Amino acid sequence: MTQDPNELRVGHTEREEASRVLADHFSSGRLSMDEYEDRVAAAAAARTRADLGGLFDDLPAPHPTFLRPPQASLPPTTHHPGSVPTAGRTADVLPPSDKSRIAAGVLQILLPFGIGRFYTGHTGLALAQLFVTLLTLGLGAIWPFIDGIVLLAKGGVDGNGRRLRD
Repeated sequence: MTQDPNELRVGHTEREEASRVLADHFSSGRLSMDEYEDRVAAAAAARTRADLGGLFDDLPAPHPTFLRPPQASLPPTTHHPGSVPTAGRTADVLPPSDKSRIAAGVLQILLPFGIGRFYTGHTGLALAQLFVTLLTLGLGAIWPFIDGIVLLAKGGVDGNGRRLRD
């Protein structure tokens, strides 16, 4: 048995949030002093979401967060930075990146101290590659060089988990 969300009881938190939002509407000039006082008194006496929802029927946004319809949520991403998402996971959900895998790979190869990873938004990885290259007096540049080859061959994702475009 599914209960109607409007019939759920509200607590102090919801009543206080409704009063704060009503105060915003009052300060914007949408409510007169009498209307504001009546609605705040009704919010304090409210028992259900429907009681509070009726206070905002004739008002534009903002409304209290608990009265807003739930937003569709994306499934959690399970990829690791630098990995290529497989079909059926994040690649199907997120739009392609505006960053190019070719540009990232070429930057990694030509400037082998993490510049390509800065470009893709992987700042932590880029800083690690930069420090390893500096601390090893240039010998650590093999890491970003190989990373650039992998980016060119297999692609990757940007810092937001979106697949790099070709």
